[in-house]
Amino acid sequence: MTSATTDRTAPPRTARAQRWFLANAATAWVGLAIQLTISATGMYPSTATKASQYGYGNAPGIEGLVGRLVDLFSYFTIWSNITVAVVMTLLALDARRDSPVLRAVRLSGLLMISITGLVYGVILSGVSTLRGWEVLANLFIHQLVPLLTLVVFVVAGPRGWIDLRVLLGSFVLPIVWLVYVLVRGAVIGAYPYFFMDVVTLGYGTVLLNLGGVLLLGLVIALVLWALDRWLARRAGTGSPTR
Repeated sequence: MTSATTDRTAPPRTARAQRWFLANAATAWVGLAIQLTISATGMYPSTATKASQYGYGNAPGIEGLVGRLVDLFSYFTIWSNITVAVVMTLLALDARRDSPVLRAVRLSGLLMISITGLVYGVILSGVSTLRGWEVLANLFIHQLVPLLTLVVFVVAGPRGWIDLRVLLGSFVLPIVWLVYVLVRGAVIGAYPYFFMDVVTLGYGTVLLNLGGVLLLGLVIALVLWALDRWLARRAGTGSPTR
């Protein structure tokens, strides 16, 4: 990701915008660090009660370290927080940084973290059991980061980055994650979320559930695109094109 492609019609990114980007990045990295520490140390035993759920077969202590970390980095929540953390760090370090890839990954981060917050709040929060530091990690990765990322998008942009090509490109990461999790699940017989549990639900129901999530992502992407255009017009910058 380089600054080779810079939209001259877009408004300059100010030091204020960079501070927003830095705050967003820092919040995501802190949440990830807390969750990584919890998982790496095996601070709390797994609450998985089914063999088809992540965590069920991981041994405590050093013996289960690799399994716990592979499971951790297979969660959509972690992918979405890492995407936000990396993109916001890049923008905080270089206000002029811009490229087609960065634009797509920026929107991907917005989509993924929005889905993370919505799915957790509507579906997963009622079935989650949290203890001690898990409460703090959950606050960051499922609540603060999704909310702050959307706020930063509204108040700091970058504006004019979304078009049809960027929108389509933003689905690459989520689809890669879906394929990875389903392939891994077919090998180990375990899945990260109950609505993806092929062992219990079967592929038909799981694919229907995932289709609904992708549709939700498309709706969010279109809303973000419309919001971006409206904010650009309100700021008097028009709708930048490449």
